[in-house]
Amino acid sequence: MVTSNTNKAREVEVYFHGALEVVHVNIDIPEIRSDDVVLIAGSKAGFAFEQLHTPLIVDDTSFSIDALGGFPGPYAAYVLNTLGNAGILKLMEDKTNRTARFTTAIAYASDRGVRVFTGALPGQITHFPKGCEGFGYDPIFDIGGRTLAELPLEEKSRISHRAKALASFHTWFMEEGIS
Repeated sequence: MVTSNTNKAREVEVYFHGALEVVHVNIDIPEIRSDDVVLIAGSKAGFAFEQLHTPLIVDDTSFSIDALGGFPGPYAAYVLNTLGNAGILKLMEDKTNRTARFTTAIAYASDRGVRVFTGALPGQITHFPKGCEGFGYDPIFDIGGRTLAELPLEEKSRISHRAKALASFHTWFMEEGIS
């Protein structure tokens, strides 16, 4: 798993819970500008494979808020670092439509090329942060009455947008006999 985000690497490790060995590698990867996380993840995976010459996965995640026209989208990390959850909640103060979604693209790269798998998780933006687990937007993203930050990591790792993308990847990986 190539990522600079140790939280993402931990979620991937918990998702596979020993079924696949997960090794976290942190290298600088240039990120193309695009509104499409599939293109971003695929580009990152191709670059990482050229550097490491070993099969790997990378992740790119979009966080889209309907009332804000899909903002911040694939720029979620930058917006989190600049505005934070408090800034997002400020932008949402007068909004009645609070629907949002996470979309994750998991890109697998090997000498056979790059393949991308996606998963999405719909939810709602809360009016205030709740919970102490998770990272990023988890404290303000509600699914079924609880924020992602209120879920234990094991539960989140089974139902999240990342889990859905990883499930598609894992099914393909096992069917291809790559393991």
